Amino acid sequence: MKYENINYLYLLPLVFIVTAAYVVFFKNRQRALTKFVQAELLDTLVQSVSKTTQIIKAAFAVTAILFIIFSLIQPMWGYRWEEVERRGIDIVVAVDTSRSMLADDIKPNRLEAAKREIKDLLSIVDGDRVGLVAFAGSVFIQCPLTLDYGAFNLFLDDLNTNLIPVGGTAIGDAIKRSMTAFSDKSKKHKAIVLITDGEDHRGNAVEMAKAAKEQGIIIYTIGVGKKEGAYIKIRDKDNNEVLLKDKEGNVIKSHLDEVTLNKIALETGGAYSPAYGTKWGLANIYKNIIAKMEEKQLSSKKIKLYENRFQIPLFIALIFILLESLWGMGAKKKKREENV
Repeated sequence: MKYENINYLYLLPLVFIVTAAYVVFFKNRQRALTKFVQAELLDTLVQSVSKTTQIIKAAFAVTAILFIIFSLIQPMWGYRWEEVERRGIDIVVAVDTSRSMLADDIKPNRLEAAKREIKDLLSIVDGDRVGLVAFAGSVFIQCPLTLDYGAFNLFLDDLNTNLIPVGGTAIGDAIKRSMTAFSDKSKKHKAIVLITDGEDHRGNAVEMAKAAKEQGIIIYTIGVGKKEGAYIKIRDKDNNEVLLKDKEGNVIKSHLDEVTLNKIALETGGAYSPAYGTKWGLANIYKNIIAKMEEKQLSSKKIKLYENRFQIPLFIALIFILLESLWGMGAKKKKREENV
């Protein structure tokens, strides 16, 4: 036997409390009768209110409470097998981990803000497989497509700008590697969410987007950062915060390349959304676009479904309540007829 809601067992002490209350009530009533009622009238009062009847009625009430609690915990026995299909789409989230993502025009910085938004996205994803790709100057699959959102979150937490030693931002390579994460050969049910500041140092991003389109993959781009750009703060050898400079000693300023990101999205029939401050569009893209894509069967299995039998103890409780109400009515009626 299984139970659906075991938490209601905390009501069990109520049975003992009610039982104790009845015992105290009967004792106090007997003591009061003995103290205040004349001896010659005591027998008449006791006969009019049968002690046995009152005990039986109290037992019915306590038993009814017990079965009501049993009904609330919803006992289950007996089962049936049911085949359950899990349907959804495959989503690969590709995240820029280059040092430009350390710019703090979005607090605390672009990368941490991106990770926060991805976690929010994960909280509304329903039945879809998700994968994670990290990229900078090179690319690797951080987490393959999975239905285990807990494992995905662990990989997401590990993302940082030291993960990939090769500098730069290879958006085209990120798209190419993300395409290999899809095991399904069909040209449906697949999406890439590309999160970056858009500074493509290889220049092949749009060409890779065309290749993705040929495979039926839709790319949605999220542009992280402000249009005016921001300086990149890093830690030096002495752990002091300094601005990132190029080989010539010039301070580097990271700019959001919305033109490239728009081209990538439009090439595949996707959409571009900027991430200015709190105006992230990641959740909206999922709710309004990705979630409405044609789904495929991701898994199928038979599960054992137990039958909820809460109706049985509830019915028994109602019977005891009815008995408690009706018990002794015949004796009272008979007594009244004798008095008449």
